[in-house]
Parts: sequence; structure tokens; C-alpha cells
Amino acid sequence: MSDSLHILIVEADFYRGISDSLLEGAKEVLDRVDASYEIIRVPGCLEIPAAIRFAIKAMEFMGGRRRFDAYVALGCVIRGETSHYDTVSEESARALMDLSTDYCIALGNGIITCENEDQAWARAKKDDKNKGGGAAQAALDMLVVKEQFGLFPR
Repeated sequence: MSDSLHILIVEADFYRGISDSLLEGAKEVLDRVDASYEIIRVPGCLEIPAAIRFAIKAMEFMGGRRRFDAYVALGCVIRGETSHYDTVSEESARALMDLSTDYCIALGNGIITCENEDQAWARAKKDDKNKGGGAAQAALDMLVVKEQFGLFPR
């Protein structure tokens, strides 16, 4: 795989401390492979798929030149007292899956869904479950799969 990888990380601001911790794990993995990355922040997890689609659309306007090699989605959804948790977790996951299959992109889904804040922190911390790092690694691994099908490099 090329050492000039450029990754888009989309981080949801809701539960900012948790998502920042996810971001640290993702950056560590990408730094290890000398990938460059851009970080954009959106209000919440439901907005992450739209931001990724905006990036894809912007690339279409640039004559098909691929600006990002892969995408990493980072955010947190914690169950509350209403059914909003179900909507956010299911719809963000569905939209990310649709993007990855419809547009053939390498994407790591680091939107964690938890019952409480303690679970969220355990999943977000680099020295614990490191789901941010896992999402970045998944994106890199999917680039390898794309390469096996002749779809990478750009």
C-alpha cells in the first residue's frame, strides 16, 4: 500500500470528550503508517454520513480525482430514556454501510454505541478497547481489500 495515504476522519461533537479519545486512537494508528489525514467535526453521529457524502461529491466535482483514500467515522451514542438512541445508532450505521457499498469506499466505523458513559470511556480510551484505533485500522484493512480487486490505488 502506498505511503501517501490521505484519510478523512469525521468526528461527532456530541460527547466531545469521548469522541476526542476515539480520535487519539485513530490518529495513532494512522501515524504509524505515515498516513496524512484531515479531521472535520459535525454536530452528531447522524451527520457523519452526510459529511462523508459531501467529501465524495466534492471529489466528483474535481474530475474524479480521489482526494481521500479512506474514511473514519468517530462518535458516541449512549442509551437514554427515549428511543432516540435506536434511531441514531441504527440510522448512522445503515447510512455508513450504504456509503461504503454504493460508493466503494474504504470506511472504518468507529461510532460506539453504549448503555452508559462508563462503557463509552472503556471503548474510547487508547489504553483500553481503543475503538478509534480499531476503526482506523479497519479503514486501512479495507484499502488492502480494494487493492486485491484492483480498485486501489486511486
